Amino acid sequence: MQTDWRTIVSTPDVLRGKPRIKGTRISVSLILGYLAAGNTAEEIIKEFPDLTKERIVACLDYARELSEFEVAVA
Repeated sequence: MQTDWRTIVSTPDVLRGKPRIKGTRISVSLILGYLAAGNTAEEIIKEFPDLTKERIVACLDYARELSEFEVAVA
């Protein structure tokens, strides 16, 4: 499944530039926190009706991509 990266946006005027779900003020970190606490996608969607499973998957994929980032160490 290919993630639609247009789902995740970051603009300086909303949430101080934190990555968030497009069209909302729901940050990627908030969704990841809910998942880390053991909430299911269905529970999160019940709390935030603007979300979909696809948007939650996009948050996870975004976090995975960031964790793959490598920095050259001198």
